[in-house]
Amino acid sequence: MKRLDKLTTKNLSAWVQLAKIQAKHGRVADRIPQLALADPGWFAVHICCESGKTIGFGDTACVFPLMSVIKTFSLLYLLEHFGAETVFGWVGVEPSDAPFNSLEQLVADRGYPRNPMINSGAITLADKLPGKDASQRTLLFCQWLNQLADCQLSLDEVMLSSVRLTRSRANEAIAHYLAETNHLENLETALDTYEQICCISGRVEDLALLGKFLACKNSCLSAQNRRIVNAVMLTCGLYEASAQFAVRVGLPMKSGIAGGLIAIVPGEGAIACYSPVLDNIGNPVGAIAFVEALAQELQLSVFG
Repeated sequence: MKRLDKLTTKNLSAWVQLAKIQAKHGRVADRIPQLALADPGWFAVHICCESGKTIGFGDTACVFPLMSVIKTFSLLYLLEHFGAETVFGWVGVEPSDAPFNSLEQLVADRGYPRNPMINSGAITLADKLPGKDASQRTLLFCQWLNQLADCQLSLDEVMLSSVRLTRSRANEAIAHYLAETNHLENLETALDTYEQICCISGRVEDLALLGKFLACKNSCLSAQNRRIVNAVMLTCGLYEASAQFAVRVGLPMKSGIAGGLIAIVPGEGAIACYSPVLDNIGNPVGAIAFVEALAQELQLSVFG
């Protein structure tokens, strides 16, 4: 029996209580008004195993926008459509030691985004999604994800309105610089697409179902593309804290400012968490504490 298959609700309960204590050392994102409405006490986890076993615990009915977690899957989508050589002509795979919305990093790199997991890289990739406009791009992408993993993701229009009303000045500056350096075809479409895909929403179960496709061999995705995405998640998925958690946890992970987190256990399955309290880097405190405890207890690190 594989390690994730041994888990019980009782195990999860104990680790969730520990994670909730950790989550008191942070705050809910408030730059987007709709995100600020989240209850800091919410916590949900769902695990999908290769065997077909699933296990969930906590506030699993909560629906939340994936926000930056979607960057993992826009990278996967474009790799599947265009191939690695083309995609990495648009963005790099270098970790960044600057914040996820840093313009200074982009300027230092002369407009070539460090990686797809920071905003400059994700806005660049949003510009390349198939579709005639932002709404069609988002719809096609969301449909692809739902068909791939039999999940129930949808665009949260209320969240999108909140994002549009408080459009990030940093993202606007990044997009303008990308356009100036000829990395965007259409600045407004790129930003609109980026904002829309970040508002694709679902439950932890939906996120875990998607993660399972990155974790386990399947006929739907190229094995090479799965490896690439997992590697980029491991080195870049938690922004400037990625190296620290590669050592402490040893799993590919991606976070979002709404509190979502996906962790990939290659060959075994995926762990999805939702905990809206963030640290000062923008990673969900409780969710990472939970995955770290689980990974150490079950020795899940990809490094053996």
